[in-house]
Amino acid sequence: MALTAARAKSAQTALITIFFIQAIVGLTYIPRIPELIKNINVDFATWGLIVGVSGMGALLGLLVTNRLISKYGTRQVVIFGGAFQSLFIGTFGLIHDPILFFIASAAMNFAGATVNIALNSQTVALQKALNKVVIGRFHGAWSIGAATSTALSAVLVTFMPLWAHMILIPGIGIASLFYFGRGLLLSSEDGHGDKRTVVNKIPFFKSPPQVWLLAAGLFTGVFAELALMDWSSVFAEKELGLSLGLAAIPFTAFSAAMILGRLAIGRLTVKRHLSELARIAGIFGSLSLVSAVVLGSMLKDTDETLALVVVSVLFVGVGLGCAPMVPSFFSAAGYVKGLNTAQALARMSLVNQLLIMAAKIAMGGLAQGVGLTIAFLLPTLTLFIAGVLAGFVAKRAKHHEAVTNAFPPTGAMGIIAE
Repeated sequence: MALTAARAKSAQTALITIFFIQAIVGLTYIPRIPELIKNINVDFATWGLIVGVSGMGALLGLLVTNRLISKYGTRQVVIFGGAFQSLFIGTFGLIHDPILFFIASAAMNFAGATVNIALNSQTVALQKALNKVVIGRFHGAWSIGAATSTALSAVLVTFMPLWAHMILIPGIGIASLFYFGRGLLLSSEDGHGDKRTVVNKIPFFKSPPQVWLLAAGLFTGVFAELALMDWSSVFAEKELGLSLGLAAIPFTAFSAAMILGRLAIGRLTVKRHLSELARIAGIFGSLSLVSAVVLGSMLKDTDETLALVVVSVLFVGVGLGCAPMVPSFFSAAGYVKGLNTAQALARMSLVNQLLIMAAKIAMGGLAQGVGLTIAFLLPTLTLFIAGVLAGFVAKRAKHHEAVTNAFPPTGAMGIIAE
């Protein structure tokens, strides 16, 4: 089905808004992680184990996401998956038992995985219909939501109990999802869940080689971002000695840089391929990250304020480095021969989630055993590797990538004048 220009615009608006909402809800607990750790009374190693193994929920979600999308369409999966994700986040502030927190976290990850695939499948489908790179706008909206969520949480932590915060923001998020979700693409518009669409049944272990490359790139590109979500506030509080309010500043700086970087993708890709940008950014971001944690640890004893400023400035560099990573590897998922976008993203994300689980557990163990400063060498290394892998994707794309070569197409649609 062809889209009118007006319909394409309304779909863009809905996608941008929901990316924004998802970030606000999904990250609202990040600045309050130190409180959550105290609430369930665990050490760093156990916390790392919880957040790592709870990724099993996401694995289960990824295993059924393609079936859910095929049956109900991406729009329904985004709305209802997002609502369930919000419900489980709402329980975080009420839990004091580590096992119950693990269960709630796993359930949140299950719902979040389905939303992630469905939302990004819509994004890539619309981008291909427009025949230009617009994914940066949507991921930029997510980054704006992340920064907004962090800043809002930093304010709420000063006067609002944890349990009230965890109920308020997810509650608003659920209402917003049902309202704005009406503008998302229908199954007949994005080609997912449309019974007329033929889905190639290629076994998982016989996936095209490009899937494995993109999966490795996705993991190495996203882990630094996830590590900062899980540990930046803890690093700022425990290693730099900052209060909970000030501890949110470095991650806010990181998120703000992600916004600028992702919103600039559209203009920057006019002259450079998106994956080529990711190559440069990954290397730059890894150098910024290692400099931030080393200099911050060195300066904390002489000047706490200077340490905060230096870490925040360098986290801007990390944010710029991470900005094109997920957009570049997700965009490339729209051009895997033999798979549609949802299939490619689900397989990439399945591999990614397995690796993320192991990496999060390793991060927690390192933080407990040798300290967070050294532990941050792990995401530094993965971000550097992501830059190298993005270079391989860029070289391949220069010769093979075209909107018409994705088979079967993500959706049989184009943009027509109204």
